[in-house]
Amino acid sequence: MTRKSKPSLLISAAVAACLALSSVPVAAQGLAGAYLSARAASASGDFESASRYFSRAMIEDPGNPALMENAIIAEVSLGNFDRAAQIADKLEATGAQSQIAHLASVSALAKAEDYDALLARLNEDGGIGPLVDGLLRAWTLVGQGKMSDALTELDTVAQTNGLAGFAMYHKALAMASVGDFEGAEAIFAADASGSLSGSRRGALARIEILSQLGRVDEARALMDSSFRSELDPSLKQIAADLEAGEALPFSHIRSARDGMAEVFFTIAGALNQEAESSYTLLYSRVTEYLRPDHVDAILMNAGLLDEMGQYDLAVATYRKVPRDDPSFHVAELGRAESLRDAGKDEAAIEVLEQLARDYPDQPFVHSTLGDVMRQREDFQAAIAPYDRAIALYEEMDAPQWFAYYARSICLERVGDWDKAKAGFERALTLNPEQPQVLNYLGYSMVEKHEDLDRALGLIERAVIARPDSGYIVDSLGWVNYRLGRYDEAIVHMERAAELMPVDPVVNDHLGDVLWAVGRQREAEFQWRRALSFITDSTNLEEVDPLRIRRKLEVGLDVVLEEEGAPPLQMADDI
Repeated sequence: MTRKSKPSLLISAAVAACLALSSVPVAAQGLAGAYLSARAASASGDFESASRYFSRAMIEDPGNPALMENAIIAEVSLGNFDRAAQIADKLEATGAQSQIAHLASVSALAKAEDYDALLARLNEDGGIGPLVDGLLRAWTLVGQGKMSDALTELDTVAQTNGLAGFAMYHKALAMASVGDFEGAEAIFAADASGSLSGSRRGALARIEILSQLGRVDEARALMDSSFRSELDPSLKQIAADLEAGEALPFSHIRSARDGMAEVFFTIAGALNQEAESSYTLLYSRVTEYLRPDHVDAILMNAGLLDEMGQYDLAVATYRKVPRDDPSFHVAELGRAESLRDAGKDEAAIEVLEQLARDYPDQPFVHSTLGDVMRQREDFQAAIAPYDRAIALYEEMDAPQWFAYYARSICLERVGDWDKAKAGFERALTLNPEQPQVLNYLGYSMVEKHEDLDRALGLIERAVIARPDSGYIVDSLGWVNYRLGRYDEAIVHMERAAELMPVDPVVNDHLGDVLWAVGRQREAEFQWRRALSFITDSTNLEEVDPLRIRRKLEVGLDVVLEEEGAPPLQMADDI
């Protein structure tokens, strides 16, 4: 996933360290070695090593502000806020101003619910930023029992261009936290764009508010429009409580400290997918620190760590979600993915198999287990989990196409083509222009010499949807080759080779097409290229190195004759 560069809210750790240390003579090899190791660890997101090496560097050079700033970033990223606050105190004692040190100090005061000291700190210069500082000031005033002043502060934040949505959302939460559900709902109702309740947390907060007001029908309607039929266990419980007419407690914010945790989560949510993962992690870590039971923050932290390649940290973070929490299965699915990313497939399968036993009525759990088996090429073992997932779907719906598609791949690979084809057709019924399904079904029909005209039509539709997919363009060239339309085939095959220049299958196919149009030396060149690109991970069912070598020895015509296949023949001659 491509990410934009991070906003200039916190100074870059690596740049700060370079600027500071470049002007300080390094007298001891210990400092240089620790610093370089710490910098390398920071660049790779290895926060545990970065913390260790920055600590060593600070022993050698205890008054270096850049070292301390980088150490704070590492500690916050690990969730070690006590350590971060200690270093922040030392850094600020030098007279240096640092936004990350300010973040650590403010977080410690918020955790301690020391609202007087926190408000004084927030009113100092050099804060985190106008949005965060303004929202935190408002919640600090709530903590002091000054609700009127808090609402005034939020109205002030709302006057800043681009910040109104954030301010009004927190104003509604603040009012609901003290039991003013009518005032909170009035803010949600006045939001014409629907952005305040557009997120999962925003929608659930409003649903709880409507429930508290006795407006159950509206709460159920919002539940349906926000989540449709895709309900996880926690949402199913909420839906059941609403159906039973039970009033939902307002659980989103229980205290001013919870409100401040929500400030950081709101910012993390806004940054996610836009800023670098390491930057977003700073805010979501503060959320978890202030509110350890904020499961959404825990899940975000784990996901960010996984994206950064810190799989062991991700696994440990996912394990923080309690077994009795409604989102436990989500955390376990994430933990299994991180285990797989770490190369621990057997451990991931154990997690998923246990999850399938614990949540037998969740189709996504079974389909995920099937995905793991399929990706390991254990196609036979993958079929049963997909069967269970498909059987659990209450009604046919477009999102279910993937389970049919994935199961059909497995069926095709174990030789049950009739069932596989029926599954591909069902997937197309649910998602008629899905290019993966169109291509896989069309290419399989080509390989089986079955209804090539229909196969051509399927693949042409796939190419329209994904014109830059090398695999799909290769399929279009290959079906034209099989139909004897060699001149058309070569155009598409050469395009596929441009898109996937080192793919052995594409190069092998291009060689066959070149041979068919009489360009034999070029064909031999492509076959040799295909051989050079075959590795231990190449699927030898799709490209056979022995067959390629035989083509190089005697030519494609002889190989086809030896295989009992029809000879090359132009479409006009057929």
